[in-house]
Amino acid sequence: ESNLDLEFRKLLFYPLNYGTGGGKNNRFSDYLTPYNHIIMKNIFLYVAAIFFFSISNAQPVKSPTINHTAIYVTNVKASVFFYQSIIGLDTIPEPFHDGKHAWFKIGQGVAMHIIEGAVAKKEYYKNQHTCFSVASAVEFTGVLKKNAIQWEDRDGAKNAITTRVDGVKQIWLQDPDGYWVEINDAKE
Repeated sequence: ESNLDLEFRKLLFYPLNYGTGGGKNNRFSDYLTPYNHIIMKNIFLYVAAIFFFSISNAQPVKSPTINHTAIYVTNVKASVFFYQSIIGLDTIPEPFHDGKHAWFKIGQGVAMHIIEGAVAKKEYYKNQHTCFSVASAVEFTGVLKKNAIQWEDRDGAKNAITTRVDGVKQIWLQDPDGYWVEINDAKE
């Protein structure tokens, strides 16, 4: 047995010696065979591999993503007509089936929940709005004209269109409960 093996065993098992000061069969390390360092090395490698494997498979921290937005309305049927027939959203299944809820798909994995129960319409700030992008804001105004729905530009000019500094065209309108909706032709 080499001096290195002996020193390794002394360092590894020193806490088990209980400081007895030696003597044959008086220390745990006296019972070790020359192959125990290989066994201990393998145990250490297995424990290290399990530790590093568990760290590498840990789930990354997920950033919050939007799941849905909800609006509280006085008449769900009027809101469904507006968001389905005017805005052009598709409905998705909702679990309540009580005639007071409607869900619309508004993006990949994102929904708009419409919930009936508001007592009265309210006044909302224009800057607090939901925006939908369409192929052409100008063409979209044709749908609004056909349905006698007024719209305005950013500054409130009736039946006008705002062109942002980046060239995106925008209009604003209100749904049946007064919630502001922006329609623009942004490509992203």
